Amino acid sequence: MRMSFGQEMRMAQKQVLAPRMIQSMEILQLPMMALEERIEQEIQNNETLELDEPEGDNQSTAVADGGSSQDGAPDPSPERTVDERPLVVDQDHANQADFERSYDWSNEYPESDDDRSRPSSGRIDEASDRYLDAMANMEERPETLFHHLHEQLSNYELGPEDRLAAEKVIYNLDANGYLPMPLEGLVELEPAVMTAPEEALHGTASAAIAPVPLDGPAKQLERLERGLAVVQGMEPAGVGARDLRECLLLQIRSSLPHARQLQRLVSDHLEDLAANRLPLIARKTGLSIEEIETLRRDLHMLQPKPGARFTVPYVPVVKPDVHVEQLPDGIWKVRLEDVNLPNLRISPLYREMLAAPGTPPETREYIKRKINSAQWLIEAIEQRRSTLLKTAQAIVDHQTRFLADGPESIEPLKMQQIADRIGMHVTTVSRAVDDKWLQTPRGLVALRRFFVGGTVSADGDEVAWDTVRIKLQEIIQAESKDAPLSDDDLVDELGKGGITVARRTVTKYRKAMDIPSSRQRRDWKLATPPRVGQSPPVVDGDRPVTSGEET
Repeated sequence: MRMSFGQEMRMAQKQVLAPRMIQSMEILQLPMMALEERIEQEIQNNETLELDEPEGDNQSTAVADGGSSQDGAPDPSPERTVDERPLVVDQDHANQADFERSYDWSNEYPESDDDRSRPSSGRIDEASDRYLDAMANMEERPETLFHHLHEQLSNYELGPEDRLAAEKVIYNLDANGYLPMPLEGLVELEPAVMTAPEEALHGTASAAIAPVPLDGPAKQLERLERGLAVVQGMEPAGVGARDLRECLLLQIRSSLPHARQLQRLVSDHLEDLAANRLPLIARKTGLSIEEIETLRRDLHMLQPKPGARFTVPYVPVVKPDVHVEQLPDGIWKVRLEDVNLPNLRISPLYREMLAAPGTPPETREYIKRKINSAQWLIEAIEQRRSTLLKTAQAIVDHQTRFLADGPESIEPLKMQQIADRIGMHVTTVSRAVDDKWLQTPRGLVALRRFFVGGTVSADGDEVAWDTVRIKLQEIIQAESKDAPLSDDDLVDELGKGGITVARRTVTKYRKAMDIPSSRQRRDWKLATPPRVGQSPPVVDGDRPVTSGEET
């Protein structure tokens, strides 16, 4: 194969987003809390951007597209560059100390640069108050499973090797308290220095675990078995188990009533119990259905995830971006929830510096670049306000039945419909609703929640999939417990209500709502027993599940 080098010219068209457009898209996609943080960060990084803290009724604020004049009239020359625009300053109410100086910038600017960049005392006090409030409201770090077990381990009288083996088991437990690997896998782990996962994450690691003595694999496995037995004797009961069956058996104490029957049920019939094959269990054990139900209630008192209570669930803190309310004439009106969003302006002081003839060229270029960046941010925030308001109002206009009657009345809606209505691209709508929340009379609702697909009813009307799910749940709740409806029966029941869906759709939604199959929903205590001389019916578990049956 012969290789050669050469040059060629090629013409091509490629769309390149300007930095200004990229910033606008980023600002549009930010939720309210993230936008507040972004503004605070920009204020810290850009000394020409400052909060508009009104000291009088006529104090002006820099706005997008060239700002406004002092009397509120628009600037007649918005196409002028930043350094050619008139200063947006109210001479009657501005701080006189800033304007009575002698602006010999070539001499004064180097010495006073830090003073101009320093935030005002009001901004410092405000930031300090927010910091103190956050510290006062900060939760104490909850106890972790690792620390809980490690504290118990300190009360055991163990030799160094056995203590080290127990620590190794504790270190490798997952968040639910299970040991997700066999002990042979722990033997193969490198005997490196180990710290608690939480401590390593927060950088507060204390004493490290010493290296494991270099014994043979058989000796290490023996020590790990003793260490595992120690951990499995700790609280919470069930910790250190390697599967659900072992976890439940560890929690069945001999002092519990029916302890031996519970142990037998878990050891030999756990899968049948999970599948609600109670008649099969009854025939194998000789217990009655009522006795098995009693044992199952006792098992429900056990904890299948003993370590879960030490896991703090992530609860996102959201602030509504938009608020909707119904006016007296019945119209739903949207307004932005941005009263706490600070008003921004370009610093009049730096505008004066930019216009001053004595400002050094490199300083002028630096200020101009910073002012342009600040102006872009102000315009992007204003564009976000306009786009979000239009998008939210269009969504509300389409989903008035949801607001008035509840989630069961939601209507099918696609983002393309909203994009066509407000005259914007669908990707802009997607960014506008991303992680945004609407405050309604029915609580906080994510804007994306209003976009749902649907099907066509027997009357030709569109029905949202959320409505189908709600109807499906209502039908299952009203079914007979001794003869629950199969997925085929659920399809027929939905059809009676004018909703035509496929069986696989019903199965998908049933599983998504964590609703078990009909065989698992059946209450065997209510089932009709066979007549005298009649063979008992074939029940679930006597035969394998064939394709097409519910699972």
